[in-house]
Amino acid sequence: MATENRIDLIKPFGPWIAKINIPDDILLKLNNYVDQIIIDEEKSKEQDFGRQLAGNVKQEFKLDENFKKKSGWDNLLKKATSKWMEIALKKKISEFNIIDTWVVRQFANEYNPIHFHSGHISGAGFLKLPNDFGKTTQEGKINQNGSLTLVHGSKQFLSTSMYTITPKVGDFYLFPHYLMHMVYPFYGNNEERRSISFNAKIDENIFDVYKQ
Repeated sequence: MATENRIDLIKPFGPWIAKINIPDDILLKLNNYVDQIIIDEEKSKEQDFGRQLAGNVKQEFKLDENFKKKSGWDNLLKKATSKWMEIALKKKISEFNIIDTWVVRQFANEYNPIHFHSGHISGAGFLKLPNDFGKTTQEGKINQNGSLTLVHGSKQFLSTSMYTITPKVGDFYLFPHYLMHMVYPFYGNNEERRSISFNAKIDENIFDVYKQ
């Protein structure tokens, strides 16, 4: 059973990345919420967020303010970000304000091109996944179908520029807003790849390293 106590810090290149697990009860609430939005045409249109996002995908919509707090999603992100900053920077944040948090529904042949977010802190994680992302066109190639790739700088000696994440339901990654990232398409079925993301601001004096 997933809990919200564990946090892993990853540093594959420049910036620190944090990985947490979405607790099972919050994961269930998020998926139930999404399922209800899907069948409610009026609410789907009201919360549509696709035009403001980079994805070439079926549907993207924002979580409403009430659900964000009631479900515990807001508090989970705040706690994870606080712990991340304490470990990575040895500093405590006093501010955490979510700008937006949204769900991305991706199906076969759809993708999210390389992009970055606004705010200070961002993140992406997985709520629901297909049983199979499909095969590679050529045999023997690494299968990155449906994976999330984070990009920073350029490849150099002893320094990689890409970190590819194989999706797993309940895994959630936090990273600085400027970190470029993308999601590859997948093939071969009509099942949903459902993810969730957010943008938030923290204390300006902690974020703005140029004033320190």
